[in-house]
Amino acid sequence: MVMTGHRVGVRPPVIRREERRRRLLLLAIVAALLLGIAPVVGHHVLGAVPWLSAQQHHLAMLCLVALHLLLRPVHEIAHWLLYTGLAYVVLERGRAFWQHWRVMRALPQARVSPASALGQAAVRAGLPVTRTRVVRGLPMPAFTSGWFAPRVIVAADLPDRLASDELTAVLAHEAVHLRRRDPLRLFALRALASLLFWLPVLRRLAADLEDEVEITADDEVPAPLALALASAVLTLGAGTERAVPGTVGFQRADLLPRRIRRLAGEDAEPVSHTSTGSLLAATAALVLVWSAGVIVLHPLRDATTEATQHASHCDHPGETPLTHVFCRGWSLGLSGERRCPHEAARV
Repeated sequence: MVMTGHRVGVRPPVIRREERRRRLLLLAIVAALLLGIAPVVGHHVLGAVPWLSAQQHHLAMLCLVALHLLLRPVHEIAHWLLYTGLAYVVLERGRAFWQHWRVMRALPQARVSPASALGQAAVRAGLPVTRTRVVRGLPMPAFTSGWFAPRVIVAADLPDRLASDELTAVLAHEAVHLRRRDPLRLFALRALASLLFWLPVLRRLAADLEDEVEITADDEVPAPLALALASAVLTLGAGTERAVPGTVGFQRADLLPRRIRRLAGEDAEPVSHTSTGSLLAATAALVLVWSAGVIVLHPLRDATTEATQHASHCDHPGETPLTHVFCRGWSLGLSGERRCPHEAARV
């Protein structure tokens, strides 16, 4: 008989708070991804927005041509960052796939007998026996592997190390990973973080969501098995062994205190991998990239006379495009040579 239940013994306010946090983390990742690639994609795929015409040299006090000249290199760098990110995703995720395939191919996997202690515990946990494999000498207690047809890999000696209800709780935890296809979710999440490698905060946000994957699996274990799962986590230790690349392991040392406290019915504040410095750095980088993308939408005039027009517009005596960003003749009542000679071109 399969045990049923919901959300273990964690108090509803804690669950609601953590669900809000998960939604915010996901929203932050989507926002960072869109903000990071939208200027490049919007400019070259969707076409320039015609709200800045080539005849409009100024926008209030700002010289659009000077800004264009200054920020165009930033926009070009954004292109190369996106191309580099795409290449990095292929190489980094390809390497993870290769390592996963090589390790899984070398593991001496065996089918689980429904009559064995492990098979009976799998039935009680709601884990299909046909999707469970046992491995002798496995250094970690259990993990879930596979993207489209995931399987649960269990150490052969696990029934000897745990009591019957503890074994059932561990397999129920892995059954959640199996049902949710968490290996595929984490693979895609890590790919997104690699795409915008120049935003370290994205990788930190992804690490926070990886933590929540484990917490969600604990929450979905049937309520009668909550304390048994906490006991199993303690019995199996801190989980210092490295998980197989591309898999979802049963436990990690950094999550041990939080998981134990939650399963015991206590409140446990999640610890974020993000920092104020990483958030500020990401904000500054995104503002710079977006500013460059928007200003480059301002088209320059005929390319055959582009260089001449740049010089005639921005080469004031003793000035560079940087010093000409703010036109000094704007509404200051100045006259003569100090007034911007292109003031009449403003719209």
